[in-house]
Amino acid sequence: MKLRTAAIALAIGVSSMAFAAAAETVGISMPTKSSARWISDGNSMVEQFRAAGYDTDLQYAEDDIPNQLAQVENMITKGVDVLVIAAIDGTTLSNALANAKAADIKVIAYDRLIRDTPDIDYYATFDNFKVGVEQANSLVGGLKERFPDEQPWNVELFGGSPDDNNAYFFYDGAMSVLQPMIDAGEIQIVSGQTGMDRVGTLRWDGAVAQARMDNLLSANYTDKAVHGVLSPYDGLSIGILSSLKGVGYGSGDMPMPIVTGQDAELPSVKSILAGEQYSTVFKDTRELARVTVGMVDAMLKGGEPEINDTETYDNGVTVVPSYLLEPVGVDGSNWEEVLVASGYYGKDQVE
Repeated sequence: MKLRTAAIALAIGVSSMAFAAAAETVGISMPTKSSARWISDGNSMVEQFRAAGYDTDLQYAEDDIPNQLAQVENMITKGVDVLVIAAIDGTTLSNALANAKAADIKVIAYDRLIRDTPDIDYYATFDNFKVGVEQANSLVGGLKERFPDEQPWNVELFGGSPDDNNAYFFYDGAMSVLQPMIDAGEIQIVSGQTGMDRVGTLRWDGAVAQARMDNLLSANYTDKAVHGVLSPYDGLSIGILSSLKGVGYGSGDMPMPIVTGQDAELPSVKSILAGEQYSTVFKDTRELARVTVGMVDAMLKGGEPEINDTETYDNGVTVVPSYLLEPVGVDGSNWEEVLVASGYYGKDQVE
């Protein structure tokens, strides 16, 4: 009887070990830890994947394209079951993803579309055109509030990184609001610099944005005031604000221009409370992680992931089925409701 009991226990133990060994692994490739936003994305996904019973392999490439390629190839070699990739450069992963396809590894593009490859299964992101619309609407609202009698408003435009597909959606969304006002003479781009080829900011680098703002001010604003700056990301906004403050904006008789942003990063939320940055756009990384986990879970169980867009995201080879989440504008009037009441930040973190 004891021998039989021991045999059963051993069988159960072996079965449990086999079950544990069979836990499927999700490889998560994030672009950098230099942005708090990507750290939050990575942490949210690891937490939610583990809660759903998956192992994870989270890697950050620190904005180094060869490093990200090497990390993705290593995950493929190790035999992950799914790859979730937020690409540094969405045009450089074709060969790696062909290898993933050959190994029957599913691929989800996370927040940034991966271009020029058929080997991508789904895309999880926010409605990036709406992000740009929200930024432009906030810019215009701020201009009306702060400079009601100073039309035409003097505005400068900043774009995101030209190797990030999202940057074009942000810019196009914003210009859908601003271009009619430029055409009507309500807004003037004093420098004349428009279009992503002229206003893009490689790698979303705040120092690059600050240097460009310095140049714009010295070349175009010695005898006039800046009223607003379209900035697509908080990390750029902080650099732009540093440049503006460096020549006296925000002090004396020089009111701070309206400066937008995105990602609700803590320094920018504090800047909004201090009356410097005017607004940001909140993209709840917890929700994006939830959608991504749902996609992976459905695929690995033989089901169909939930999607809500089959038309927008053509990557140059195929239209990628996508799930788009709603962005939320944040400014001095609603930061507590959106960011604190939701549990994204503690009030003591912000104030």
